[in-house]
Amino acid sequence: MCPDCEDFPRTVFLLGQLALYADTTGADLDFVDAIGPSLAVSLPEPPPGLFPPGYNPTEGPEYPGGER
Repeated sequence: MCPDCEDFPRTVFLLGQLALYADTTGADLDFVDAIGPSLAVSLPEPPPGLFPPGYNPTEGPEYPGGER
């Protein structure tokens, strides 16, 4: 098994927990604003097999008013 395979789901889980916390009454939104981007940047490459072979996230339809 690859050494970073556990990191991806753990980081995604933490981002989900942070999103739930942000929606609670009295949440420290400064904390959320500081930690959220740090967690997102720390996401490792997805584990092998998560996306189909040849998957390219930059390919897709043109969206009105936006650039690809």
